[in-house]
Amino acid sequence: MRFGRSARVVAFLAAALAVLGGCASSDDVSPAAGSREAPPPAECSGTGFPCDLRDRFAAADEYVSDRPGTTGIVVHDLRTGAVWQNSHAGDPTWTASTIKLAMVVDLFTRSRSGALTLTGEDRALIHAMLRTSDDDAADTLWYRYAGADHRAFNDNFPRYGLTSLHAESGYTEYFPYWGFQKCTPLDLDRLMTYVLTKLPAGERSYLVKELRTVAPVQRWGVWGAGPAAHPGNKNGWSEEDGGWVMNTVGFVGEDERYVLTVMNDLHGEGGYDAGRATVTRVSALIFGGYFG
Repeated sequence: MRFGRSARVVAFLAAALAVLGGCASSDDVSPAAGSREAPPPAECSGTGFPCDLRDRFAAADEYVSDRPGTTGIVVHDLRTGAVWQNSHAGDPTWTASTIKLAMVVDLFTRSRSGALTLTGEDRALIHAMLRTSDDDAADTLWYRYAGADHRAFNDNFPRYGLTSLHAESGYTEYFPYWGFQKCTPLDLDRLMTYVLTKLPAGERSYLVKELRTVAPVQRWGVWGAGPAAHPGNKNGWSEEDGGWVMNTVGFVGEDERYVLTVMNDLHGEGGYDAGRATVTRVSALIFGGYFG
């Protein structure tokens, strides 16, 4: 049978539609039909972090590559367990006063077990050690509770995450001494994680409040995330063999979700001001404007 031009066009269209209809599945329905949601935004597969945070990590790592010395960075999401670290996160670095946080954890732990009894004076010293990073308060508590062999603190520190902490000899007759020890950014991350996830609620709440209300002398480093991040931190700064170190460990976000650790070993390439600027800028690059 022969068809005229119009009939042939109609037949062709009908056949084409039949073929397309037979090949289509329910998943091929156009979003315009309203039966399918728009695809979700892209995620950074396998990282445990959203892509916007990963971009911030990269910006911070690029920034420190041009800053004095070397800078180790660790970010830990306590909600998901994801951890990001840069290439210097495992570098042994002078702890400076960040170790005072571990001292407080140990004093609370030993007091809870009945191994010691904290006096009102002890608690006042703990407050001073956390709020203003008071060295004299740290000395008093160290000499008072380090034990006959001076090792009571150091023997316990690995339990709180400081698994690669190393006391440095040759600087004081009293050894080990809190002021001359080295650890890594990963150690400090584990310590802060212990504070936020392992301590009894009362001790955790006390430390969170103390670290959120530190004196102006410590309002840098993690503090650079900005007030919307509700930061808290324990900082450490000192001029050591090899030059200044500027360290910060703390938390940001709702329910203290993220732990941030930054340790800047300046290797003689800069001093207090340069290091303070570096670790504070890292926090701002990663978490500044991210909350609120």
